[in-house]
Amino acid sequence: MKLNVRRTVLIGFAFFSICAFWQMYNNVIPLMLTNTFHMNETLSGVIMAADNVLGLFLLPFFGGLSDRCTHPWGRRMPFVVFGTMAAVVLMVTLPIIDNAYAAGASGALLVAFVLVLMAVLVAMGTYRSPAVALMPDLTPKPLRSQGNAIINLMGAVGGILYLGIAAVLYSSARTEGLDHVNYLPLFAIVACIMVVSVAIVFFTIREPEVGAEVAAYEAEHPEENLVEDDASGNEVLPVAVKRSLAFLLVSIALWFIGYNAMETWFTTYAAAEWGMSLGSASTCLIVANLGAIVSYIPVGAVAARVGRKRTILAGVLMLGGGFAFFAIWTFMGGGFSPLLYAVMVILGMGWACINVNSLPMVVEMCKGSDVGRFTGLYYTFSMAAQTVTPIAAGWLMNNVSYRALFIYAAAFVLAAFVTMQFVRHGDTTNITKRGLEALDVD
Repeated sequence: MKLNVRRTVLIGFAFFSICAFWQMYNNVIPLMLTNTFHMNETLSGVIMAADNVLGLFLLPFFGGLSDRCTHPWGRRMPFVVFGTMAAVVLMVTLPIIDNAYAAGASGALLVAFVLVLMAVLVAMGTYRSPAVALMPDLTPKPLRSQGNAIINLMGAVGGILYLGIAAVLYSSARTEGLDHVNYLPLFAIVACIMVVSVAIVFFTIREPEVGAEVAAYEAEHPEENLVEDDASGNEVLPVAVKRSLAFLLVSIALWFIGYNAMETWFTTYAAAEWGMSLGSASTCLIVANLGAIVSYIPVGAVAARVGRKRTILAGVLMLGGGFAFFAIWTFMGGGFSPLLYAVMVILGMGWACINVNSLPMVVEMCKGSDVGRFTGLYYTFSMAAQTVTPIAAGWLMNNVSYRALFIYAAAFVLAAFVTMQFVRHGDTTNITKRGLEALDVD
């Protein structure tokens, strides 16, 4: 049994478009809010946090709704297509309003911008869970970690493509001295990328046919069924599986709390404690992302051999160990050193080990008709963590010490190592046996 790489790459174009959008959103919208609409950092921060808050409700809702969809295109495809179209139309409106406000400020334009921005976030929330659920739907269970590795790689490429376009269109030479920057060309290009990407998915992936093919394969190669019937004949998760799912979701929240705190505050911390420039600190983050990107595919293969849980635990130790190293480095009075780049590579590799395998473990615990709902659960816990942790870590840095950042991050990540010990389900069942184990008969 081998992963259909071509099909997985084509499915990954949905996530490719999503990541290109969010990279642009996180980079450009704060500039619009502060430079054009002259909002202070606190108010613009509240608006920027709205996507995480809305995601807590929208992602599980639309994930579950797609589970029950009976459209001829399939369960997920209608959400992906119509959600993308709505997002594209709305998002192109944002720079138009931004340009109009720069030409003549008015309260009506400000209100219109915020309302359209909220509508864009809702449109994106309608199809993120269905788009991500498409891969588990169309991939046999033992291959989902490898499939998720390709999906994550496609997402990373989407983000990098946006960064390259932005770097060319909005270089210092092009924007220096301008009173107002027109972002409409950038939004239009990203909108085209989203339309083309989803068109590729729509015209190359026949969701009902591929889903039936995967279902037939899994019927011929049955694995442990984690769902059972209760006294009323309804399908439910056994208590032991529910316990594993709860501990896994808590683990997801814990490692996102630690990692996102580092992502949010790293450049500020590095400047204050290590005397690094913004450029040097940003380069460290780029190195961490590159470490993750080159690890995605190998990590999926490793998980197929040694198991998802073991791979995640190794990633948690790399992540927590890296954060602990940074804390010790600061207390020893260390400043910038090339050694920091090496540690950032380890952090990226650890994050890849975790990210590639955590979603497949979650959806492994449900029946096929609930993949969308369980994907939404994954995003609920990860986004809740990302909503809370910048505030909590920022409070510690302001009221205790900047040096508390990596102690905080390491503590939460290593706590996930403890909670993962109680996860007994969701691993791949056909782990390759080696040595004398290969002679064992289960």
